[in-house]
Amino acid sequence: MAAAGAMPGGLLLTFLLLAVVASGAYNSAGEPPVSRRSFPKGFIFGTASSSYQKIADRSNGDVASDSYHLYKEDVRLMKDMGMDAYRFSISWTRILPNGSLRGGVNKEGIKYYNNLINELLSKGVQPFITLFHWDSPQALEDKYNGFLSPNIINDFKDYAEICFKEFGDRVKNWITFNEPWTFCSNGYATGLFAPGRCSPWEKGNCSVGDSGREPYTACHHQLLAHAETVRLYKAKYQALQKGKIGITLVSHWFVPFSRSKSNNDAAKRAIDFMFMDPLIRGDYPLSMRGLVGNRLPQFTKEQSKLVKGAFDFIGLNYYTANYADNLPPSNGLNNSYTTDSRANLTGVRNGIPIGPQAASPWLYVYPQGFRDLLLYVKENYGNPTVYITENGVDEFNNKTLPLQEALKDDARIEYYHKHLLSLLSAIRDGANVKGYFAWSLLDNFEWSNGYTVRFGINFVDYNDGRKRYPKNSAHWFKKFLLK
Repeated sequence: MAAAGAMPGGLLLTFLLLAVVASGAYNSAGEPPVSRRSFPKGFIFGTASSSYQKIADRSNGDVASDSYHLYKEDVRLMKDMGMDAYRFSISWTRILPNGSLRGGVNKEGIKYYNNLINELLSKGVQPFITLFHWDSPQALEDKYNGFLSPNIINDFKDYAEICFKEFGDRVKNWITFNEPWTFCSNGYATGLFAPGRCSPWEKGNCSVGDSGREPYTACHHQLLAHAETVRLYKAKYQALQKGKIGITLVSHWFVPFSRSKSNNDAAKRAIDFMFMDPLIRGDYPLSMRGLVGNRLPQFTKEQSKLVKGAFDFIGLNYYTANYADNLPPSNGLNNSYTTDSRANLTGVRNGIPIGPQAASPWLYVYPQGFRDLLLYVKENYGNPTVYITENGVDEFNNKTLPLQEALKDDARIEYYHKHLLSLLSAIRDGANVKGYFAWSLLDNFEWSNGYTVRFGINFVDYNDGRKRYPKNSAHWFKKFLLK
C-alpha cells in the first residue's frame, strides 16, 4: 500500500540509509544519526502526558505520578531536555465538577492549570492542551449516558469555552478530543475501558451495552462536539487569541496479510474505520456505510458542512502496526464495531511477529509503518497539517530491578531513533508534519494497564515520593535536541 507515485517505503528508507553510509556519518552505536538539525526549521519537539487514565493491578489514578504537586519539577525536566512544547490534558471535572455549567466552576482547578501554563511559558515551553482524554464526567454518565446522548455536545462546548476564556490568552494550540477510535471501541465495543459498555457476549463481560451501535453513536457525538467547539473557537476567540485548534486521531498501520486484493481491501477498510473521513470529506467512508448500514448515524447536510474541514491541524498518534486479513461476512447476529470492518488484525503471521513485541501485548515495533501511514494521509486526505501527538513504547514495571538498571531503556532509544528516521523520510517525501511529541514524559497510570507498564522517558519511583529520574532515553533526547 505504498503511496501512489512515491518510491515504496522500504526502498526510500534504504536509499536514505545508504546515503548516510556513503557520507560516513554513523554514530558510535553504528546507527545513522538523526537530530533536531535534521528536521525543518521551526519543527516542534515536545513530550506528552494526560490527566486521569477494571485496572490490571487493581490500582487507581488518584495520585498517579502526582504532577498536581510536582508540576514545577516536570517543567524543569522538559526544559533541561530542550523540549519546545508540552502536550497535556485538562480534566473536565477539575473545571466543572458536575460536568455542566449548572454545577458550578471549580476555581482551584483553574488556578492549577494557570500555574502550570505560566510555569511552562516562563521556561520557554509551549502548552498544547487536550480538552478530553477519555475522562468523561461521571455526573453526565449518570444523567444521560454521556456520549451516547446528543446533550453532551453543548455541555462539552460549554466546558471548552471556559478553557478558551481562562487560558486562551496564553495557549495557542488546542486539541478537542484524544483518539475517538480508542475511546469508542474500548469503551463501547469491547467494554475494557470506561464507561465499560458492550454487548453481553463481548470479552468485557458488560452488564449493559450494544457493541454494534453504541461505538458509532458515541463517536458521532464526539465528532459533532468537536465541530461545534471548533466553530465556537473560530467565531469568538481565534482572531483575538491567535491560536489553532484540531483533534487527535490514532491509527495503526495495516499491512496486508498476504498479497491479494481481498487483503489489500481489508487493510484499507481498517484505516477507514479510524474516523478521519468525516473531518476531511464530511461523511463516513463508503466501506463503513455499506458494512454498518442503519447502525451508523447519519450527518444532516448542515452537520456534514460543520464537520468537514473543522480543524487547523490533525494530531496523529502512532505506535504500532498489524497485519490485516480479510474476514468473510458474519451471520449478522453478533454485530460489533470490532468486526464490522471485516479485517482480522494480528501482529503475528505464520508464527512470526511483524516486529519486536513491547510490554503491552498490542504494541509491535514497526517503524516503517510510521512513514507509510503519513504518506497514506498525504495521498488520501489532502496532506493536512499534522502534529505527531504521541509516539512511544513501554517496558514491564519490574519492581525487583535496582534503580540504575531500571533507567537503562536502550530498546526505547532504538524505538525513538528508528521512528524519527521514518518520520524524517516521510517529511522529505512531502508529508506536512510540523511537530512530534514523545509519549510519555513520565511513567504514569496507563489506563487499563495501571502501573504494570512504563512508557516514560523519566522514571517515577512510586515508593519514594514519586521522585523522577531521567532514563537513558531522556539523556538521548537531550543530546538529540541540542540546537
